[in-house]
Order: sequence, then C-alpha cells, then structure tokens
Amino acid sequence: MRVKVSTAFVSLATTANRRSAILRASSTFSRDETAFKPFFRLYYNDVYEVNLPPRHRFPMKKYAQVRHKLQGLINELSEEQQNLIDCEFCVSPLATFDELATTHSMEYINRFLTGDQTKEEQRNVGFPWSQQGVDRATSSVGGTLAAARDVCQLWQDQQHLTDRPAPWAAHVAGGTHHAFYDRGEGFSVFSDMAVAANVILREYPSTIRKVLMVDLDVHQGNGNAVLFEKDPNVFTFSLHCVGNYFSKKEDSDLDIELPIECNDQTYLMTLNHWLNQIYNENKKSDEKFDLIFFQSGVDVLEVDRLGRMSLSQEAVSRRNNLMYEFSHKMKVPLVICMGGGYPRADDWAPIIEAHANVYFQAHQYLSKLQSSQ
Repeated sequence: MRVKVSTAFVSLATTANRRSAILRASSTFSRDETAFKPFFRLYYNDVYEVNLPPRHRFPMKKYAQVRHKLQGLINELSEEQQNLIDCEFCVSPLATFDELATTHSMEYINRFLTGDQTKEEQRNVGFPWSQQGVDRATSSVGGTLAAARDVCQLWQDQQHLTDRPAPWAAHVAGGTHHAFYDRGEGFSVFSDMAVAANVILREYPSTIRKVLMVDLDVHQGNGNAVLFEKDPNVFTFSLHCVGNYFSKKEDSDLDIELPIECNDQTYLMTLNHWLNQIYNENKKSDEKFDLIFFQSGVDVLEVDRLGRMSLSQEAVSRRNNLMYEFSHKMKVPLVICMGGGYPRADDWAPIIEAHANVYFQAHQYLSKLQSSQ
C-alpha cells in the first residue's frame, strides 16, 4: 500500500537531473580517460528546517553550519585545486515509501508519515512529530541513498577502466544507526545506511553483492546490527565506547568496545588493526566487498557533550585518513555519512570543525590522488 504523503516522494525532475549528471560524468570519462577527475558528490538536507522546542538537546542547527564551513574551506582553495576533482553539492531528495519499506515495517512507516505515533515512540526517538520532521527524516535517508546510487552507477559504467580510484560521495547528514525495523531510537527514525544498502543490493545485483558498514560513532550501531543480523550480504563493524549504551547491546558482525576516556593512541591502534584485518580477510575471500559506508560520528571527541571518550581533533583527523586510505586500498565505492557530534552549550566550534573536516579531508585525499598522477 502506498501512502499519499507528497513530501515522502522524490521529485522526478530532481532524479532525472541527478542521473543526467552521472551519465555526463561517465560519458566524459569514457571519451577521454586523461580528462578523468575523481568523483565526489555531497548531499545536504539542512534546507528541511525543523523547529524544535526550546532547550531541546539535539543540535539541529549544526547541519547548516557544517555545510557552510565545508563550502568555505573548498572555496578558499585555488581554482586549480578545486578543479582537481569533480565535486558538487546537491540537496538531498526525499526517500519514497517503497524505498523505506525495503528495510522498515510498512505499518511503522505509514504511522510515522501520517503522525500516528504514541508519546512513548516520540520519546524513544527524541523528537516531537511534525511535518517538518517527516521531511527531515525522509531526506536523511534520501541523501544517503542518492549518494550511494551515484557512486554505484558510475562504478558500474566504468568497470572496464583500470587504475582509477573508485567514486566517492557523501551526505552531510544521515548516520541514523539506531533505527530498528518497526521503531526508532536515539534521534534515528529510519536507518539511512540500511535503506541505502538494501536498495543498492536490489538495483545493482551484478555490481554490488556485498556491503561493508564501518561505524565509528561513539555509540554502537545497534539498529543496523539487528537489521542485518541474518543478512550475509551486509557486514556491520562497530567501534564504540563501552560506556555509551543507552539501550540493549546488540551483536554486529564485528563489535569492538573501547574504554571510557579512551585516548588517541589506543583508539588509532585499535582501528588500524581491525581495518587491516578486514582488508586482509577480504583479499582472501571469494565474496569481496563491493561498497563501503562510513558512519563518521565525531562524538568520540573529548569535548563532546555526550561522548565519554577523550580523542583530540588530531586523532579524529587521523581516524578519517585511516578510513580513506583503507577505502582507496579496497578499490570500491565509498559513501560517507555524518554521525553524532554534540556541542557544549557555550562552544560549538570544535564539533562543527570536526564534522566539516571529515568531508574536507575526503576532498583533499581525492585531490592528492589526482595531483600525483
């Protein structure tokens, strides 16, 4: 059954324009391989504003601030540096009912879209219901899915070409990893990464057969762990703080717990070890990963209001580079999602900077690949 809620459906014009841009990039690449630029498209959904009650603890306004800071960092680069990669900012489309239903209960989707939720359900998610919230939740999924479709379409079109980096894309939102099949939790209504993975596995069966989710938020990706617990096509890896469970611990395919007040050295050594393990196991496997999702939560920072870990800005930057080196070495498309980051009331700057750096570092990593050719 399809629900008549116009905000839950992607504009056909938006979809057509996005696919035309992908085809143009692909055809340019095919005509002249020497003119190829690494692909990095960024989606954002801060245009879907949500008016939360006064003193609400969710930092809704950070999304626009992160995007503006990121655009400023890129605009400060020289024209030559900016032209090294194919980078574009796009508004996140709204996920459709059918896309959400690949992952979540149809009854749950319908009740959320129409506002038929109990007070307890709203408390568990952390947001009061509103039509603004519907737009934000569906665009949070839609942007991640659009990013995944972009890179998978290009990857499929360019399979005949060798020695080229796989396309990357990102969503300056998403990372809603606490959503379950028929309920939300922890500021997560739907799981954007889970919906994106399920849709991609259905739409690109010959190109994308196995998906890796690397979740580096301070909290366990408990919703995704449950959503994919019986699915051999999606491998969930969560590296998180042992002291940050706010509900029942679930079982990811790989769960690594780090101590409260974990420092830079312990974190980076642990992450590096497990990324190397995954890489080495993947090399030996007959069923290799074809797509990576990176949940890039910055609530691991010492200055984070909710995190309970003690990482510096430098360590988070090194974490990001470890992920980008790993992804490049894996030679498969990458989708980056935002994840948690909770500013203190009097100082938002470190959180905004850390979020923006996640994407800017990806931009710079791809630029260096291009300039080194």
